[in-house]
Amino acid sequence: MNSSYKYRRLDKADAAVLLVDHQSGLCNIVGDFSPDDFKNNILALADLAKYFKLPTILTTSFENGPNGPLMPELKELFPEAPYIARPGNINAWDNEDFVKAVRATGKKQLILAGVVTEVCVAFPALSALEEGYEVFVVTDASGTFNLTTRQAAWSRMEAAGAQLMSWFGVACELHRDWRNDVEGLAQLFSNHLPAYRNLITSYNGKK
Repeated sequence: MNSSYKYRRLDKADAAVLLVDHQSGLCNIVGDFSPDDFKNNILALADLAKYFKLPTILTTSFENGPNGPLMPELKELFPEAPYIARPGNINAWDNEDFVKAVRATGKKQLILAGVVTEVCVAFPALSALEEGYEVFVVTDASGTFNLTTRQAAWSRMEAAGAQLMSWFGVACELHRDWRNDVEGLAQLFSNHLPAYRNLITSYNGKK
């Protein structure tokens, strides 16, 4: 038993979501998820951010070049969110406007996802950790070329102190207790997990 370990849970009162470089061009090079699964995971993370009313920041890198524009669904979901179109900074944390937006949330827990994992996710994750933030990387809403580069990125971030999670795990940890809102959480899961929709349909049929 590791007596020095402290379970640092996500807290919806102290968390913000950073969606980094989910751009049309970059999403085309993701090879560690199928296109449909990857898009579903990104939108699931976005939907949980809306559900829990978490401050959310959108950023893109060199969107006028080959990286392309941000996924339109994200713009539609967060029309009032800070949107930082970085002119060239590869590491979002090197962009002053992005860092200002993060600091303006007043939150110390950063839920982070992006494309590609070893660059657009890892670089700001490591930078934020260095500044004392807690970083929770949403692994299934972050994509890269292949499993080898994914694992290298995960190992690097985990060694620095980042916590690796799935969007489903993030939602459950934020929610804490089913009794807080059974219907709302079930709807969130059903919208993005076909198997969970079947589970809820079966449950509703027994009422």
